[in-house]
Amino acid sequence: MTLTLIATLTLIIWLYLVILHDGFWLTRERDTNPLPDPPLHWPTVVAVVPARDEADVIAASIGSLLDQDYPGDFHIILVDDNSSDDTADIALNAAAGMDRLTVISGAPLASGWTGKLWAVNQGIAAAGDAPDWLWLTDADITHRPDTLRTLVQRAKGDNRVLVTLMAKLRCDSIAERSLVPAFVWFFQMLYPFGRVNKRTSKLGAAAGGCMLAERESLERAGGIAALKNALIDDCTLGALMKRQGSVWLGLTDRSVSIRRYETWQSVAAMISRSAYAQLNYSALLLAGTIIGLAITYLAPPLLTMFGRGYAQIAGAIAWGLMIIAFQPMLRFYRRSPLWGIALPLIASFYGGCTFASARAHWQGRGGMWKGRAQAELGA
Repeated sequence: MTLTLIATLTLIIWLYLVILHDGFWLTRERDTNPLPDPPLHWPTVVAVVPARDEADVIAASIGSLLDQDYPGDFHIILVDDNSSDDTADIALNAAAGMDRLTVISGAPLASGWTGKLWAVNQGIAAAGDAPDWLWLTDADITHRPDTLRTLVQRAKGDNRVLVTLMAKLRCDSIAERSLVPAFVWFFQMLYPFGRVNKRTSKLGAAAGGCMLAERESLERAGGIAALKNALIDDCTLGALMKRQGSVWLGLTDRSVSIRRYETWQSVAAMISRSAYAQLNYSALLLAGTIIGLAITYLAPPLLTMFGRGYAQIAGAIAWGLMIIAFQPMLRFYRRSPLWGIALPLIASFYGGCTFASARAHWQGRGGMWKGRAQAELGA
């Protein structure tokens, strides 16, 4: 009876995810979808880039911003967040002979703020009332020259207050190849892009590597101060902006992360940094998540291999649906479809990272990034 119940539950879960969960797995929401007509007047845009100890990536990142072919007024503000390396100098050298870049030295971290958001807030303050739109992008992201133009075209032509792209993550090392596509896939499961993009839906989300926000709408939402202690700042911002108007979130090849995750430990650290924050620092939700992952991902292959009768059939169907649902993301990242078979093991790794995130929080080391433990701010 217990196996029958588990088999029925896991089959229902996968039928729901594949059929009724807004087609999250189909990867249909992309910036290659048709664009509206270009605006008659291209608005003023300021890009704000927070950077802390980014000497190894900042030249490529800033260089890609300097190369934007945007038809309107465009300026870049880099906030050097108390770096201990040559981040600021390297950025200035990349912009030698150009007046499109301003570098400001960030003030010491204010109480109650996460480091990134404190830097972003200073950059927006430096921009003042000049920009119509703010392009919030990370120091480890590079953009194709037409990225800003297409962002503005979609925002203006489609009447969106926020347009955001899920930057394509690096997927070269064995750790990245096995875990990165699933990272984006799980994100889409939590925040189905199709639902986020529906004007009638209340679900708001964003991807922090590339966000174009209408300045006046952001101010009405309370500005960056309204999410100053949010560890998952992008989705918090997306939810705030959704209250001001429509948002759009999609996959892209235009914006690419150049952050390297060469080892399993580095990927685990990236996942663990915010996993427990996603659960609102709740031990009860943590327990429910671990149990839910086991029923959703581990039960299907175990039932297929060791079950009998109905339980085995239901487990096999659920595992097949799981493998099928992972295929579009694997194709997007140009990975072998055989990785779909390994999704139960990949999900187990993510479950372990989630528990590790909770343990780090309990030990006062939650949200560790660039020498700062920040998760306690959101507790």
